[in-house]
Amino acid sequence: MIQRVDLHTHSNASDGTDTPAELVTRAHEAGLKAVALTDHDTLCGLAEGKATADRLGDIEFVRGVEVSTGTEQGEMHILGLWVPEDAGPLEEALAEMRARRGERNQRILDKLDTLGVHITMDEVLAQAGGESVGRPHIAMALQARGYVKSITQAFDLYLGSTGKAYIPKDVMEPERAVSLMSGIGCSVIIAHPMLKPYPPGWIDEFVKRLLPFGLCGIEAWHSEHTDADARSCIGIARRYHLCVSGGSDYHGLNKPRIHLGIGYGSLMVTTDAFALLKHWREEQGLPC
Repeated sequence: MIQRVDLHTHSNASDGTDTPAELVTRAHEAGLKAVALTDHDTLCGLAEGKATADRLGDIEFVRGVEVSTGTEQGEMHILGLWVPEDAGPLEEALAEMRARRGERNQRILDKLDTLGVHITMDEVLAQAGGESVGRPHIAMALQARGYVKSITQAFDLYLGSTGKAYIPKDVMEPERAVSLMSGIGCSVIIAHPMLKPYPPGWIDEFVKRLLPFGLCGIEAWHSEHTDADARSCIGIARRYHLCVSGGSDYHGLNKPRIHLGIGYGSLMVTTDAFALLKHWREEQGLPC
């Protein structure tokens, strides 16, 4: 029997809907052998997730994070797996990002106000379960007040890049993100690189650009990747001697069709793939 893991998930510490404890419990109930919690730009759910996994037993918990970075081709997300408990330099950088994001959130609310759409920061914060507060929580507040019928409509009308209240996001440079994470012993992985079309060869160039800073892997298996996408990622990994990772990008009810461990139903990240990631870390003298 093939056993699965899921190395890309989100709790309500960022833009998911499950608490970290609920997420790990669901992963355990689904029979997963390991789960990584990789909330956006925050580490605040990791202690709760780890404590739950320890209590349940028979599931390995991987401390992770997904950092938002900016490139000439738009935003790129970078995963850090096996974040140590003492992650001082990374925590400081993420706190700076969240502070700037808080300023952006207020500017979005101010812009909404000029459009006759009145919600308060307290209403937004009430939708957030952790430190990482952003547009998804504004969207939830808009829905709760009846201004929109769905999160999707909130982004289409107001919060997306073509929305009436859109404010560009302040993100980290990818080189800095990779350097910070690799510097504290994380396995650093480019997340879902095939989600949008890039110019031919751009992903290869992006990989080569980040290798000197400690990039070690690429996410091939993802809910939104096709089989061809996964093969392309594996090809890139072979060309540059990278690890291969994968996960569902689970967000709970915010992406209700994506399920832990299986994505839309056919996703499979095996314990063998997980073992290879751990073997790479052992060869580098890094703890798992």
